[in-house]
Amino acid sequence: MTQLAYKRILLKLSGEALTGEKGFGIEPFVIERVAKEVGDVYKLGAEVAIVVGGGNIFRGLNSSMQLGMDRAAADYVGMLATIMNSLILQGVLEREGIPTRVQTAIEMPSVAEPYIRRRAVRHLEKKRVVIFGGGTGNPFFTTDTTAALRATEIEASVLLMAKNGVDGVYNADPKKDKNAKKFDVLTFERVLSENYRIMDAAAVSICRDNGIPIRVFNFAQQGVLVDIVKGQKVGTEIIQAASAA
Repeated sequence: MTQLAYKRILLKLSGEALTGEKGFGIEPFVIERVAKEVGDVYKLGAEVAIVVGGGNIFRGLNSSMQLGMDRAAADYVGMLATIMNSLILQGVLEREGIPTRVQTAIEMPSVAEPYIRRRAVRHLEKKRVVIFGGGTGNPFFTTDTTAALRATEIEASVLLMAKNGVDGVYNADPKKDKNAKKFDVLTFERVLSENYRIMDAAAVSICRDNGIPIRVFNFAQQGVLVDIVKGQKVGTEIIQAASAA
């Protein structure tokens, strides 16, 4: 078996990552590519957990403002959207012969298991890909926070933040500033103090407090998950200050 830099990973995918150029819904070739990337890492022997957002179907905060909905109610609709994406991803992965389990923070026993930490860990040990849907099960929390929380609970080696078209963390928007500088390594404290908006501050704090490194990378790069799991320095790594020294 290939020597892996990370034995157990949690991959955070945004719902928008599944849309392709349409900007909404799911583009079949995109989710098929996601399944292939996950499958390649799985075949190397890595244990894979996934948190997927629901912004391709419904965004709680934005939609609550546009529709005049109660924010909590809108967030619950967004959680349901993440479950839809999870079930679709499960179907595509299993078509490729990869055993999966979907666990949801909002119980839906007809379609998925309830989230139980010990059961999730056992699935990973049995070489099943685990997809976490339904966010945290509570309004006002994003799927970034869910990813950090689940990564901590399953004792993941790393939290992988997949981005669309951006290959790491920059000191300015690289699409607007040609002189923007990319960071190879950042500390949790610097991300928080300088307000780099790569994910929620709550999610960064959870990873910092529990020693879970974060790697931010461009998911559009073919074979990128395999490169990361094998230890290649892809994107930007966010770690504790002592480790960064």
